[in-house]
Amino acid sequence: MADPTATLAAVPSTVVIQPTSLCNIACTYCYLPHKSERRLLSDEVLASVVGTVRDWAEAGRAVEILWHSGEPLTTGPARFRELLGAPWPTGTVHRIQTNATLVNDAWCDLFEEFRPQIGVSIDGPAALNSHRVTAAGQPAHDRIEAGIAVLRRRGIPFDVLSVAYVPEPAEAATLYEYAYEVGARSLGVLPVETIGVFGGGSTAAREQWARYFEALFLAWRANPMVDLRELNQVAGYVAQIGRGDSPALRLEELLARPVDPFPTVQYDGEVTVISPDLSGFVHPELGAFTVGNVLQTPLDRLLASAAGVPWVRQTLEGVSACRATCEYAAGCGGAWPSNKWFENNDLRSTTTHFCQALHQAPFEGAIYASAHL
Repeated sequence: MADPTATLAAVPSTVVIQPTSLCNIACTYCYLPHKSERRLLSDEVLASVVGTVRDWAEAGRAVEILWHSGEPLTTGPARFRELLGAPWPTGTVHRIQTNATLVNDAWCDLFEEFRPQIGVSIDGPAALNSHRVTAAGQPAHDRIEAGIAVLRRRGIPFDVLSVAYVPEPAEAATLYEYAYEVGARSLGVLPVETIGVFGGGSTAAREQWARYFEALFLAWRANPMVDLRELNQVAGYVAQIGRGDSPALRLEELLARPVDPFPTVQYDGEVTVISPDLSGFVHPELGAFTVGNVLQTPLDRLLASAAGVPWVRQTLEGVSACRATCEYAAGCGGAWPSNKWFENNDLRSTTTHFCQALHQAPFEGAIYASAHL
Protein backbone atom coordinates (compact mmCIF):
# COMPACT_ATOMS: atom_id res chain seq x y z
CA MET A 1 0.00 0.00 0.00
CA ALA A 2 1.16 3.57 -0.71
CA ASP A 3 2.65 5.78 2.00
CA PRO A 4 -0.39 7.03 3.94
CA THR A 5 0.91 10.59 4.02
CA ALA A 6 0.81 12.39 0.68
CA THR A 7 3.52 15.02 0.14
CA LEU A 8 4.03 18.01 -2.14
CA ALA A 9 6.69 18.00 -4.83
CA ALA A 10 9.34 20.68 -4.40
CA VAL A 11 9.07 22.02 -7.97
CA PRO A 12 5.85 22.24 -10.03
CA SER A 13 5.48 21.18 -13.64
CA THR A 14 3.35 24.25 -14.38
CA VAL A 15 2.85 27.68 -12.82
CA VAL A 16 -0.53 29.29 -13.51
CA ILE A 17 -0.41 33.08 -13.65
CA GLN A 18 -3.49 35.30 -13.63
CA PRO A 19 -2.66 38.33 -15.79
CA THR A 20 -6.09 39.80 -15.03
CA SER A 21 -9.23 38.78 -13.18
CA LEU A 22 -11.45 40.19 -15.94
CA CYS A 23 -13.37 38.12 -18.44
CA ASN A 24 -15.19 39.76 -21.34
CA ILE A 25 -17.89 37.10 -21.61
CA ALA A 26 -20.16 35.57 -18.97
CA CYS A 27 -20.35 31.78 -19.36
CA THR A 28 -23.27 30.47 -17.35
CA TYR A 29 -21.07 27.87 -15.62
CA CYS A 30 -18.14 30.19 -14.83
CA TYR A 31 -16.65 29.75 -11.36
CA LEU A 32 -14.49 32.90 -11.09
CA PRO A 33 -15.35 35.29 -8.24
CA HIS A 34 -14.06 38.58 -9.75
CA LYS A 35 -14.56 38.10 -13.48
CA SER A 36 -16.28 41.48 -13.95
CA GLU A 37 -13.37 43.43 -12.42
CA ARG A 38 -10.22 44.43 -14.30
CA ARG A 39 -7.53 43.67 -11.75
CA LEU A 40 -4.11 43.49 -13.43
CA LEU A 41 -0.93 41.60 -12.61
CA SER A 42 1.69 44.01 -11.29
CA ASP A 43 5.30 44.28 -12.48
CA GLU A 44 6.46 43.40 -8.96
CA VAL A 45 4.51 40.13 -8.91
CA LEU A 46 5.78 39.29 -12.40
CA ALA A 47 9.40 39.95 -11.44
CA SER A 48 9.16 37.74 -8.37
CA VAL A 49 7.75 34.78 -10.32
CA VAL A 50 10.27 35.19 -13.14
CA GLY A 51 13.09 35.17 -10.61
CA THR A 52 11.98 31.87 -9.10
CA VAL A 53 11.40 30.25 -12.50
CA ARG A 54 14.93 31.30 -13.49
CA ASP A 55 16.33 29.73 -10.31
CA TRP A 56 14.53 26.48 -11.10
CA ALA A 57 15.83 26.55 -14.68
CA GLU A 58 19.41 27.06 -13.49
CA ALA A 59 18.94 23.97 -11.31
CA GLY A 60 17.82 22.00 -14.38
CA ARG A 61 14.07 22.08 -13.70
CA ALA A 62 12.06 23.55 -16.57
CA VAL A 63 8.62 24.90 -15.63
CA GLU A 64 5.75 25.69 -18.00
CA ILE A 65 3.79 28.95 -17.62
CA LEU A 66 0.01 28.91 -18.12
CA TRP A 67 -1.74 32.29 -18.47
CA HIS A 68 -5.29 31.68 -17.29
CA SER A 69 -7.99 32.41 -14.65
CA GLY A 70 -9.85 35.22 -16.39
CA GLU A 71 -9.58 36.17 -20.07
CA PRO A 72 -5.85 36.84 -20.60
CA LEU A 73 -6.37 38.81 -23.82
CA THR A 74 -8.32 41.54 -22.02
CA THR A 75 -4.92 42.80 -20.83
CA GLY A 76 -4.23 43.99 -24.40
CA PRO A 77 -1.36 43.07 -26.76
CA ALA A 78 0.99 45.79 -25.48
CA ARG A 79 0.82 44.64 -21.87
CA PHE A 80 1.00 40.99 -22.84
CA ARG A 81 4.13 41.66 -24.85
CA GLU A 82 5.67 42.95 -21.61
CA LEU A 83 4.56 39.81 -19.76
CA LEU A 84 5.97 37.40 -22.35
CA GLY A 85 9.01 39.60 -22.92
CA ALA A 86 10.10 39.46 -19.27
CA PRO A 87 13.49 37.76 -18.69
CA TRP A 88 12.10 34.22 -18.59
CA PRO A 89 14.78 31.52 -18.89
CA THR A 90 15.50 30.35 -22.41
CA GLY A 91 13.15 27.60 -23.50
CA THR A 92 10.30 28.47 -21.17
CA VAL A 93 7.03 27.20 -22.65
CA HIS A 94 4.08 29.57 -22.35
CA ARG A 95 0.44 28.59 -22.80
CA ILE A 96 -2.50 30.98 -23.09
CA GLN A 97 -6.05 29.78 -22.49
CA THR A 98 -8.46 32.15 -24.23
CA ASN A 99 -12.06 32.38 -25.41
CA ALA A 100 -10.60 33.81 -28.69
CA THR A 101 -13.20 36.58 -28.97
CA LEU A 102 -10.46 39.24 -28.98
CA VAL A 103 -8.07 37.48 -31.34
CA ASN A 104 -7.08 39.72 -34.26
CA ASP A 105 -3.98 40.32 -36.36
CA ALA A 106 -2.29 42.35 -33.63
CA TRP A 107 -2.59 39.40 -31.27
CA CYS A 108 -1.39 37.03 -33.97
CA ASP A 109 1.68 39.20 -34.50
CA LEU A 110 2.47 38.70 -30.81
CA PHE A 111 1.79 34.96 -31.01
CA GLU A 112 4.17 34.66 -33.95
CA GLU A 113 6.83 36.63 -32.08
CA PHE A 114 6.74 34.67 -28.79
CA ARG A 115 5.27 31.34 -29.95
CA PRO A 116 3.02 30.56 -26.96
CA GLN A 117 0.78 27.53 -27.17
CA ILE A 118 -2.82 28.67 -27.65
CA GLY A 119 -5.82 26.95 -26.11
CA VAL A 120 -9.28 28.05 -27.23
CA SER A 121 -12.27 27.54 -24.95
CA ILE A 122 -15.30 26.54 -27.03
CA ASP A 123 -17.82 23.78 -26.41
CA GLY A 124 -18.54 22.75 -29.99
CA PRO A 125 -20.94 24.04 -32.66
CA ALA A 126 -23.49 26.69 -31.70
CA ALA A 127 -26.01 24.23 -30.25
CA LEU A 128 -23.43 22.86 -27.80
CA ASN A 129 -21.83 26.24 -27.13
CA SER A 130 -24.95 27.99 -25.85
CA HIS A 131 -23.62 28.45 -22.30
CA ARG A 132 -20.86 30.78 -23.53
CA VAL A 133 -22.62 34.13 -23.66
CA THR A 134 -21.81 37.82 -23.47
CA ALA A 135 -22.45 39.98 -20.40
CA ALA A 136 -25.79 40.88 -22.03
CA GLY A 137 -26.69 37.19 -22.30
CA GLN A 138 -26.25 37.00 -26.08
CA PRO A 139 -24.50 34.03 -27.73
CA ALA A 140 -20.72 34.48 -27.96
CA HIS A 141 -20.32 31.67 -30.48
CA ASP A 142 -19.87 33.78 -33.60
CA ARG A 143 -17.26 35.95 -31.90
CA ILE A 144 -15.30 32.88 -30.79
CA GLU A 145 -15.42 31.38 -34.26
CA ALA A 146 -14.28 34.70 -35.74
CA GLY A 147 -11.19 34.55 -33.53
CA ILE A 148 -10.55 30.95 -34.56
CA ALA A 149 -10.82 32.03 -38.21
CA VAL A 150 -8.05 34.59 -37.66
CA LEU A 151 -5.82 31.97 -36.04
CA ARG A 152 -6.37 29.65 -38.99
CA ARG A 153 -5.76 32.39 -41.54
CA ARG A 154 -2.47 33.22 -39.86
CA GLY A 155 -1.47 29.56 -39.56
CA ILE A 156 -1.25 29.60 -35.76
CA PRO A 157 -1.91 26.16 -34.22
CA PHE A 158 -4.34 25.90 -31.35
CA ASP A 159 -5.93 23.36 -29.04
CA VAL A 160 -9.57 23.25 -27.97
CA LEU A 161 -10.86 22.88 -24.43
CA SER A 162 -14.58 22.15 -24.12
CA VAL A 163 -17.05 21.94 -21.26
CA ALA A 164 -19.55 19.13 -21.70
CA TYR A 165 -22.89 19.90 -20.09
CA VAL A 166 -24.88 16.75 -20.84
CA PRO A 167 -23.28 13.29 -21.26
CA GLU A 168 -25.03 12.39 -24.48
CA PRO A 169 -22.92 10.09 -26.73
CA ALA A 170 -24.20 11.81 -29.86
CA GLU A 171 -22.95 15.13 -28.53
CA ALA A 172 -19.51 13.61 -27.90
CA ALA A 173 -19.25 12.54 -31.53
CA THR A 174 -20.49 15.96 -32.68
CA LEU A 175 -17.90 17.71 -30.52
CA TYR A 176 -15.05 15.63 -31.93
CA GLU A 177 -16.09 16.27 -35.50
CA TYR A 178 -16.37 19.98 -34.76
CA ALA A 179 -12.85 20.09 -33.30
CA TYR A 180 -11.61 18.41 -36.47
CA GLU A 181 -13.53 20.78 -38.75
CA VAL A 182 -12.20 23.94 -37.08
CA GLY A 183 -8.63 22.64 -37.29
CA ALA A 184 -7.85 22.00 -33.62
CA ARG A 185 -4.58 20.27 -32.85
CA SER A 186 -6.03 18.58 -29.75
CA LEU A 187 -9.28 18.38 -27.78
CA GLY A 188 -9.77 18.29 -24.02
CA VAL A 189 -13.16 17.77 -22.39
CA LEU A 190 -14.28 18.92 -18.95
CA PRO A 191 -17.63 17.74 -17.59
CA VAL A 192 -19.38 20.78 -16.09
CA GLU A 193 -18.32 21.23 -12.45
CA THR A 194 -19.87 22.40 -9.22
CA ILE A 195 -17.13 24.84 -8.22
CA GLY A 196 -16.65 28.45 -7.25
CA VAL A 197 -19.64 30.70 -7.71
CA PHE A 198 -21.37 28.13 -9.94
CA GLY A 199 -23.49 25.51 -8.21
CA GLY A 200 -25.03 23.64 -11.12
CA GLY A 201 -22.49 20.96 -11.99
CA SER A 202 -23.37 17.59 -13.44
CA THR A 203 -24.78 14.90 -11.18
CA ALA A 204 -25.12 12.39 -14.03
CA ALA A 205 -24.03 8.85 -13.20
CA ARG A 206 -20.51 7.68 -13.99
CA GLU A 207 -21.96 5.16 -16.45
CA GLN A 208 -23.50 7.99 -18.49
CA TRP A 209 -20.16 9.78 -18.70
CA ALA A 210 -18.41 6.50 -19.52
CA ARG A 211 -20.70 6.09 -22.53
CA TYR A 212 -19.99 9.71 -23.47
CA PHE A 213 -16.24 9.06 -23.51
CA GLU A 214 -16.77 5.77 -25.33
CA ALA A 215 -18.45 7.72 -28.13
CA LEU A 216 -15.70 10.32 -28.08
CA PHE A 217 -12.98 7.69 -28.36
CA LEU A 218 -14.82 5.88 -31.14
CA ALA A 219 -15.15 9.14 -33.07
CA TRP A 220 -11.39 9.56 -32.77
CA ARG A 221 -10.77 6.00 -33.95
CA ALA A 222 -12.89 6.64 -37.05
CA ASN A 223 -10.92 9.80 -37.84
CA PRO A 224 -7.73 9.97 -35.71
CA MET A 225 -6.74 13.50 -36.71
CA VAL A 226 -7.23 15.37 -33.41
CA ASP A 227 -5.39 14.31 -30.26
CA LEU A 228 -7.71 13.52 -27.36
CA ARG A 229 -6.36 14.63 -23.99
CA GLU A 230 -8.43 12.14 -21.99
CA LEU A 231 -7.54 9.21 -24.24
CA ASN A 232 -3.87 10.12 -24.00
CA GLN A 233 -4.12 10.19 -20.20
CA VAL A 234 -5.67 6.73 -20.10
CA ALA A 235 -3.06 5.35 -22.51
CA GLY A 236 -0.23 7.01 -20.58
CA TYR A 237 -1.40 5.51 -17.30
CA VAL A 238 -1.72 2.02 -18.79
CA ALA A 239 1.77 2.35 -20.28
CA GLN A 240 3.24 3.35 -16.91
CA ILE A 241 1.63 0.43 -15.10
CA GLY A 242 2.81 -2.02 -17.74
CA ARG A 243 6.40 -0.74 -17.73
CA GLY A 244 8.93 -3.18 -16.25
CA ASP A 245 8.54 -6.62 -14.72
CA SER A 246 6.32 -5.72 -11.77
CA PRO A 247 3.10 -3.82 -12.54
CA ALA A 248 2.09 -4.12 -8.88
CA LEU A 249 5.30 -2.42 -7.75
CA ARG A 250 4.88 0.25 -10.40
CA LEU A 251 1.36 0.90 -9.12
CA GLU A 252 2.74 1.42 -5.62
CA GLU A 253 5.27 3.89 -6.98
CA LEU A 254 2.54 5.88 -8.74
CA LEU A 255 0.41 5.98 -5.59
CA ALA A 256 3.36 7.23 -3.54
CA ARG A 257 4.47 9.97 -5.91
CA PRO A 258 4.45 13.54 -4.55
CA VAL A 259 1.55 15.80 -5.48
CA ASP A 260 2.35 18.44 -8.09
CA PRO A 261 1.91 21.78 -6.25
CA PHE A 262 0.59 23.36 -9.49
CA PRO A 263 0.71 26.88 -8.00
CA THR A 264 -1.63 29.62 -9.18
CA VAL A 265 -0.31 33.15 -8.77
CA GLN A 266 -3.12 35.68 -8.66
CA TYR A 267 -2.82 39.20 -10.09
CA ASP A 268 -1.99 40.49 -6.57
CA GLY A 269 0.66 37.87 -5.81
CA GLU A 270 -1.42 35.55 -3.63
CA VAL A 271 -0.59 31.89 -4.28
CA THR A 272 -2.95 28.91 -4.25
CA VAL A 273 -1.59 25.39 -4.64
CA ILE A 274 -2.83 22.14 -6.17
CA SER A 275 -6.12 23.57 -7.46
CA PRO A 276 -6.39 26.89 -9.36
CA ASP A 277 -10.16 26.87 -8.86
CA LEU A 278 -9.74 27.64 -5.15
CA SER A 279 -8.07 31.00 -5.88
CA GLY A 280 -9.98 33.90 -4.42
CA PHE A 281 -12.14 31.78 -2.12
CA VAL A 282 -12.13 31.44 1.68
CA HIS A 283 -12.53 28.47 4.00
CA PRO A 284 -14.88 29.50 6.84
CA GLU A 285 -12.54 28.09 9.50
CA LEU A 286 -9.10 27.93 7.90
CA GLY A 287 -9.13 31.25 6.05
CA ALA A 288 -8.27 32.12 2.46
CA PHE A 289 -7.12 29.35 0.15
CA THR A 290 -3.63 30.79 -0.14
CA VAL A 291 -0.16 29.81 1.05
CA GLY A 292 1.22 33.34 1.01
CA ASN A 293 2.19 36.14 -1.34
CA VAL A 294 5.17 36.32 -3.69
CA LEU A 295 5.59 40.00 -2.83
CA GLN A 296 6.66 38.92 0.66
CA THR A 297 8.12 35.45 0.06
CA PRO A 298 9.57 33.93 -3.15
CA LEU A 299 7.46 31.25 -4.78
CA ASP A 300 9.93 28.42 -4.12
CA ARG A 301 9.92 29.16 -0.39
CA LEU A 302 6.12 29.36 -0.33
CA LEU A 303 5.93 25.92 -1.90
CA ALA A 304 8.50 24.52 0.52
CA SER A 305 6.34 25.50 3.49
CA ALA A 306 2.91 24.99 1.89
CA ALA A 307 2.28 21.54 3.40
CA GLY A 308 2.19 23.17 6.84
CA VAL A 309 -0.70 25.49 5.93
CA PRO A 310 -3.86 24.05 7.57
CA TRP A 311 -6.04 23.89 4.45
CA VAL A 312 -3.20 22.32 2.45
CA ARG A 313 -2.63 19.79 5.22
CA GLN A 314 -6.30 18.81 5.04
CA THR A 315 -6.03 18.60 1.24
CA LEU A 316 -3.10 16.18 1.51
CA GLU A 317 -5.08 14.09 3.97
CA GLY A 318 -7.80 13.90 1.34
CA VAL A 319 -5.26 12.84 -1.27
CA SER A 320 -4.03 10.11 1.05
CA ALA A 321 -7.62 8.93 1.62
CA CYS A 322 -8.21 8.71 -2.15
CA ARG A 323 -5.01 6.78 -2.69
CA ALA A 324 -5.88 4.35 0.09
CA THR A 325 -9.44 3.65 -1.03
CA CYS A 326 -9.96 4.36 -4.75
CA GLU A 327 -8.94 2.03 -7.56
CA TYR A 328 -8.60 5.01 -9.91
CA ALA A 329 -6.31 7.06 -7.67
CA ALA A 330 -3.10 6.04 -9.37
CA GLY A 331 -4.48 7.53 -12.58
CA CYS A 332 -5.70 10.89 -11.29
CA GLY A 333 -3.50 11.23 -8.20
CA GLY A 334 -6.41 12.03 -5.90
CA ALA A 335 -5.54 15.72 -5.82
CA TRP A 336 -8.67 17.65 -6.79
CA PRO A 337 -9.48 19.70 -3.67
CA SER A 338 -11.69 22.32 -5.32
CA ASN A 339 -14.24 19.67 -6.31
CA LYS A 340 -14.05 18.06 -2.87
CA TRP A 341 -14.62 21.42 -1.23
CA PHE A 342 -17.40 22.77 -3.43
CA GLU A 343 -19.24 19.43 -3.70
CA ASN A 344 -18.63 17.86 -0.29
CA ASN A 345 -17.62 20.87 1.80
CA ASP A 346 -14.71 18.75 3.02
CA LEU A 347 -11.12 18.85 1.75
CA ARG A 348 -10.47 15.48 3.42
CA SER A 349 -13.25 13.75 1.46
CA THR A 350 -12.79 11.43 -1.50
CA THR A 351 -15.30 10.77 -4.29
CA THR A 352 -17.00 13.64 -6.12
CA HIS A 353 -19.35 13.75 -9.10
CA PHE A 354 -16.57 15.47 -11.01
CA CYS A 355 -13.94 12.82 -10.34
CA GLN A 356 -16.40 10.12 -11.43
CA ALA A 357 -17.12 12.05 -14.64
CA LEU A 358 -13.60 13.16 -15.61
CA HIS A 359 -11.22 10.69 -13.95
CA GLN A 360 -13.13 7.43 -13.67
CA ALA A 361 -15.46 7.51 -16.66
CA PRO A 362 -12.71 7.85 -19.34
CA PHE A 363 -11.12 4.59 -18.15
CA GLU A 364 -14.42 2.78 -18.43
CA GLY A 365 -15.15 4.52 -21.73
CA ALA A 366 -11.84 3.26 -23.10
CA ILE A 367 -12.75 -0.29 -22.07
CA TYR A 368 -16.15 0.02 -23.75
CA ALA A 369 -14.52 1.42 -26.88
CA SER A 370 -12.01 -1.42 -27.00
CA ALA A 371 -14.91 -3.89 -27.23
CA HIS A 372 -15.57 -2.51 -30.72
CA LEU A 373 -12.19 -3.66 -31.99
